[in-house]
Amino acid sequence: MRLLVLGGTWFLGEAIVEGALAKGWNVATFNRGRSGPDMPEVEAVHGDRTVREDLQKLARNGPWDAVVDTSSSELAPRDVRLATAMLRNRARRWVHISTVSVYEGWPHEPLTEESPLLACPADADEAFGYTGEDGSPTKYGFQKAGGERAVAEAFGDEAVFLRPGVILGPGEYVGRLPWWLKRAQRGGRILAPAPAEQRIQPVDVRDVAAFALRQASGTGSGGFNVAHPDGISFADFIDACLLTTKGRGTPAWTDPAVLVQHGVKQWTELPLWRTHAGVWAVDAQRAIDAGLRCRPIPETIRDTWEWWAGHGRPVDHPRRAEHGIAADKEARVLASL
Repeated sequence: MRLLVLGGTWFLGEAIVEGALAKGWNVATFNRGRSGPDMPEVEAVHGDRTVREDLQKLARNGPWDAVVDTSSSELAPRDVRLATAMLRNRARRWVHISTVSVYEGWPHEPLTEESPLLACPADADEAFGYTGEDGSPTKYGFQKAGGERAVAEAFGDEAVFLRPGVILGPGEYVGRLPWWLKRAQRGGRILAPAPAEQRIQPVDVRDVAAFALRQASGTGSGGFNVAHPDGISFADFIDACLLTTKGRGTPAWTDPAVLVQHGVKQWTELPLWRTHAGVWAVDAQRAIDAGLRCRPIPETIRDTWEWWAGHGRPVDHPRRAEHGIAADKEARVLASL
């Protein structure tokens, strides 16, 4: 099996490369060489995927049985389209890492793969789309939907779209789980979003990688929602963080209306918390039927802490600064309860 990974040096891309190498596959990566070191076992090609000449250089290294694209999150659809056009005759199959944000109804409504997608043309530039007043839909979602369309136009029945919500695990660069772990370690009263029994559906990066490789070597097509089928309650999530870090803390379960009143930002200041009804109502049965296997979330929590406590550090990314409530703001909210 000859695999090309667009990206391949950090978090999900790195996990995909490691998994492919463990299978004995021949792996090539294509990236700018800025975010992380290339693995010595891969054929590393450096270049900018928005530059035609760099893609032409890459294409000469083919053919490949499949491409897994992990690096399109900040690209306009027209840039995704350029890559698919340049590689269409050099690869049989394309596995595209997308997002649940491509759905019109996210995060307000429960989702299946039959839910309608946001409308965005395959040749759209980075200006296409908008973000709604309540934070949905998002310009990011429009852009990713256009990227999906570009892949579908080029690869047809050999196009696969993986649509995760939140990916956690060792190497996480956004900082959602690392923030909760560090907060649990600090202990004391911990501001926590009620209801405690609310279930969340994050998936482990290694499980997403394994499913991506399964699809790269398979015959399926179309979209797959990639979410934990069992999930975990917020109470059990925080308890697992406390147990893992040996933190002596007690969650102070707080009504969402009170959090909003105090200006606590959903999704970022208390990572993984959002009040919209559909945010954690993502049906992943199609992916489960196709082979997605999700480890228990406490295992992800434990392994992430071992990575972080062992001086593991993700690539530097601006999104990490957005996550986690400041200690003084948390203290003010707790004092008001």
